[in-house]
Amino acid sequence: MTELVDWTRDALASKALHPLLVIAVFKVVFLEIHPFQDGNGRLSRVLTTLLLLRSGYAYVPYSSLESVIEHSKESYYMALRNTQGTIRTENPNWLPWVIYFLRALQKQKQRLNAKTEREQVFVTELPPLSNRILALTTEHGRLTVRQIVELSNANRNTVKKHLQSLVSDDHLTQHGTGKGTRYSRN
Repeated sequence: MTELVDWTRDALASKALHPLLVIAVFKVVFLEIHPFQDGNGRLSRVLTTLLLLRSGYAYVPYSSLESVIEHSKESYYMALRNTQGTIRTENPNWLPWVIYFLRALQKQKQRLNAKTEREQVFVTELPPLSNRILALTTEHGRLTVRQIVELSNANRNTVKKHLQSLVSDDHLTQHGTGKGTRYSRN
């Protein structure tokens, strides 16, 4: 593990290899080392996200790489096995894993672009108060009508009408009923 961490730090600092290649190698070797009895996959995903963020890929938290991998599990395991089977040989074959990893990142970015385009359509089609409510629920999480009124300085009845419309159009989810009702982004 120490060798892997040192190599990763040095490779990223020297910039001799593209950071995505360094991160791909880190992940596949980390999973091959399998340093813990449980949780190696989850930890590798967290470390991958951290390395991507530190390398300037700021979009990573806004789109799930894990979801991309989940939808291509067979390819994921095949690429992992094909590369891991050669890691401790004289001529490791990094290609299967690197290609899979880069394609997964590409798919993640495409999903984020599609999501951003959908959000842009919502912003241009919705009334300003509805956009404000969506922004507030994105920023604060689940909110009550009272909290939305306080944060938006809008009329309570107007807020309620906008909330009904946002829920019926699937922009928001309603949690509960009565005074304890909260609203959150879908």
